[in-house]
Amino acid sequence: MKHAIVHVGTDDFWRDYRRMCAAGVPFVRPPSDAPYGTVAVFEDLYGNRWDLVQYTQPESA
Repeated sequence: MKHAIVHVGTDDFWRDYRRMCAAGVPFVRPPSDAPYGTVAVFEDLYGNRWDLVQYTQPESA
């Protein structure tokens, strides 16, 4: 299984995910909640996999 090696951070995951889907970006893994935030994996024109991720904010102490 190919893993994403590049991470693209965003401050609004769903806005960017919807925009990228509308533009025809191929997502190979659907959005999911991970311990570090919300993430989905997409491929570029050359088959490289990228993570679109919105990191969760650390809780204040």
